[in-house]
Amino acid sequence: MTTEQKQLVTATVPVLREHGVLLTTHFYNRMFTHNPELKHVFNMGNQQNGKQQTALAMAVLAYAEHIENPAVLMPVVDSIGHKHTSLDIRPEHYAIVGKHLLASIAEVLGDAAKPALLEAWAAAYQQLAAIMSGHEQGLYAKQVSKNAGWTGWKPFIVKQKVKESVEITSFYLYPADGGAVADFLPGQYISLRLFLPELQLLQPRQYSISCAPNGKYYRISVKKETGASHPDGMISNRLHQHIRENDVVELSAPAGTFTLKEHTSRPQVFISGGVGQTPLIAMLEALTGKQADTPITWVHGCRNEAVHAFKDHLTQLAGSYPLLHHHIFYDQPEVQTQHTGWVDLSEIKTAVLQADADYYICGPAPFIAKHYGFLVENGVDTASIHFEEFGPASLQLNN
Repeated sequence: MTTEQKQLVTATVPVLREHGVLLTTHFYNRMFTHNPELKHVFNMGNQQNGKQQTALAMAVLAYAEHIENPAVLMPVVDSIGHKHTSLDIRPEHYAIVGKHLLASIAEVLGDAAKPALLEAWAAAYQQLAAIMSGHEQGLYAKQVSKNAGWTGWKPFIVKQKVKESVEITSFYLYPADGGAVADFLPGQYISLRLFLPELQLLQPRQYSISCAPNGKYYRISVKKETGASHPDGMISNRLHQHIRENDVVELSAPAGTFTLKEHTSRPQVFISGGVGQTPLIAMLEALTGKQADTPITWVHGCRNEAVHAFKDHLTQLAGSYPLLHHHIFYDQPEVQTQHTGWVDLSEIKTAVLQADADYYICGPAPFIAKHYGFLVENGVDTASIHFEEFGPASLQLNN
């Protein structure tokens, strides 16, 4: 890109801040109209609830703001790259996206979209696409280099379906070819793809792997969303209601950057809300399975005991691993409980605030923001706080 082109892109930052979602909404509508086959690739639930449009607007804005030095965005590029490989996004998809994004800029800006501006954004997009697709090719290469690794979609058999609570059910997924499963890092996710008759579409959804690596199977633990038409629940409800043991589903290889830091004896503090505990359960199993001397503090909140998945499993782990201490919050307790109300770290401040600890937070965006803020206000280094928001990213807390 030339200096003049970078300046033109930078000049659009105020417009992107104010009208970014308008632009990305127009873009998605245009792309799906001209390339409806991509509806099989994108999560249409996130299209309905507007999360994907917002996430893309934030990403485009961040890129424009850092056009002089896009290298500072590499952590974001890495995270998005993992999501893209889990959805089998390939270089040819970038060409389609670029075509419709540039057309959308011209159509939304109208007379303000001068040829020089469009040329600048074309150059900027080509630079971004090269960065992203190059990084993703590296991720694909790493996947196939693993024992039993693969790219794209692979059939797995649901060998067990286990009810963990009134809302959450675990699915034990074994390779249909009878082989081993590729290794993964505790905290990573897989994408699962099903055909939805009501949409006449293949639809992917990403689910955290809720068990430690074992070489035999992946486990996902899925919350049943209320209302069959809930945009976030189209796949989860189908899994709960229609998928039976011995049915076949398609999976992509494990991906994700929210992972347990390896080879550390620092105290580990896990903070989760609701189904947000699923990636943390994998981390907890991995840590306690090593019988190491790592102090672990587990903090979890949900409505009541009936919806508390893995409650007995947690008790068993604590019984065999003396350095594991847990604090459970029930918002609507039906019996006497340890803590009543929403998770409040100030109630267990001495247990949570530990020297040199690593913190992992997972749950809804407001849950993450609240507890991230508490930790920072109490002197925890942001580099020691790790979080994952389910769905398209809306939080930018470590910037």
